[in-house]
Amino acid sequence: MTAAELVSRLTRRSRSNFYYAFLVLPRPRREALYAVYAFCRTVDDIADLGPERGASPAAMRAALDGWRREVARCYAGDGAPEHPIAQSLRAAVQRYPIPRDVLEAIIDGVAMDVDGATFETAEDLYPYCYRVASAVGLASIEIFGYTDPRAREYAVSLGIALQLTNILRDVGVDARAGRVYLPQADLRDCGVTAEDLRAGRYTPGFVAVMERHAARARDYFLRARAAYPRADARSLVAAEIMGRIYHALLREIEARRFRVLDQRVVVPAPRKAAIALRCWAAARVPGAARLARVAL
Repeated sequence: MTAAELVSRLTRRSRSNFYYAFLVLPRPRREALYAVYAFCRTVDDIADLGPERGASPAAMRAALDGWRREVARCYAGDGAPEHPIAQSLRAAVQRYPIPRDVLEAIIDGVAMDVDGATFETAEDLYPYCYRVASAVGLASIEIFGYTDPRAREYAVSLGIALQLTNILRDVGVDARAGRVYLPQADLRDCGVTAEDLRAGRYTPGFVAVMERHAARARDYFLRARAAYPRADARSLVAAEIMGRIYHALLREIEARRFRVLDQRVVVPAPRKAAIALRCWAAARVPGAARLARVAL
């Protein structure tokens, strides 16, 4: 199996929210996005190893350092990356102007998970969200292509909105894995403990914490919308699909009153496909944008 086939298979098998966005891209851009996504997934998986799977924090940090070296090789004039996914990533950075620092930021975000970072306030949480999500958006828009520099602000805000939504969806799973991303100050204010999250205790305090967090996610979706460069609508349609799917996920979580501790809330595949189709049409057909807003 070639490196390109490996990253393509990894992305298709994931059936993530990103998969539906990738489908609308021309093949060269889609393959480059596959490489970035596979890199993110592979690096992120390092933080999930843990002692229960035979990996010490030192071993996980060493693995991340190995990926730092692989990223450096992607940009070096001599020498080639060793990992097949890094080889595909190198092809992507040679074809598109993906900044090295955003790929390194993604690794830094995973290192925060390895170190067991917690966050006292929402402001403390945002740099983590930037590293694990906004940096991915900044890499992606270089592959999508854009002309308006506001696309970078759009990518940063949308990335934070997506990550805040992920935290809402996965709060129970993360807590049982020993990770609490919700700000500690919010938990104290609402009388919720990490043990409550691990035990899946659905209480008025828990709902209050989640409402605060959801409001922040909505705010960043609005910031992304305000920065959206309409002149680049065709180029950024894949980003719009991701944003619309995650916004639908946020609305579904809120509609269920944050009952995420004992079930995984998802946007059904047919709805994801419909969102993708409407976003694609809105970027190409005059008047279709209204249909997309009504449907989403």
